[in-house]
Amino acid sequence: MPAALLSDRPADGVLRLRISHPEKRGALDHGLLDALAAAVAGASAPGSGVRAILVTGVDGQFSSGYDLTDANAADVSDTQLAERAEGLVAHPFTAALDALEATDLPTVAALPGPTMGGGLELAVVCDLRVAADGVRMAMPPARLGLVYSHTGLRRFVDVIGAPRTRELFLLGRPIDAATAHAWGLVHRVVPPDEIEAAGLDLAIGLASGAPLAVRGTKRSLRILLDGAGELRREDEETLLGLRRASFESEDLVEGLRAFAERRDPAWKGR
Repeated sequence: MPAALLSDRPADGVLRLRISHPEKRGALDHGLLDALAAAVAGASAPGSGVRAILVTGVDGQFSSGYDLTDANAADVSDTQLAERAEGLVAHPFTAALDALEATDLPTVAALPGPTMGGGLELAVVCDLRVAADGVRMAMPPARLGLVYSHTGLRRFVDVIGAPRTRELFLLGRPIDAATAHAWGLVHRVVPPDEIEAAGLDLAIGLASGAPLAVRGTKRSLRILLDGAGELRREDEETLLGLRRASFESEDLVEGLRAFAERRDPAWKGR
């Protein structure tokens, strides 16, 4: 089945968005990401009737991250592979995350299954997160040869602090839901058969709050967090240069190939 973003209104004022891509464990592709950005924009528009957004998955899945299958086709050259990978993580992914982060509506991510890479950052931009017990989470850029975006890293630093962000990104090892809860990466852990109800309960709670108070608090928090981490222009250029260099490296191609072929990468350091 192709990827799809399923939407419904399971409760008054609640918009539920479900990532459906069962053949690829909820992987995020262009169409799904564009649909997510559009759905959030529509919900945020005056008169939508939406007061909270719930993002979740289907059939015990959340998201395995970027869908790099097409980019990693056997007949694709190394240069094309890097270009396709950068094209996915740059525009549609950034647009979807920016939409979720910028909305004044409160948001919840309910994680019924493995939550990896871009899927985990998608959860992190939501205001609240609840995970099913036993769910594994990971950030694998170091195992793919990728320098992660500084905006993405900042989101994790804001949520779990620099020490845990270092552990999550530099090791690239999965952590379980209990560890994620101890780190503050998720707010609650519930039995797997309760994850749907738990996510909806949080969304209903958010939707029941005074709209002006909720939106005003979100705006205030955004301003406080943005002001605390403001970058000098030259520092931002340095960070962007490091990321661009990773997309031009041989190691990125090797990491993507190895991931698709389910083998250990042979790094060259260039």
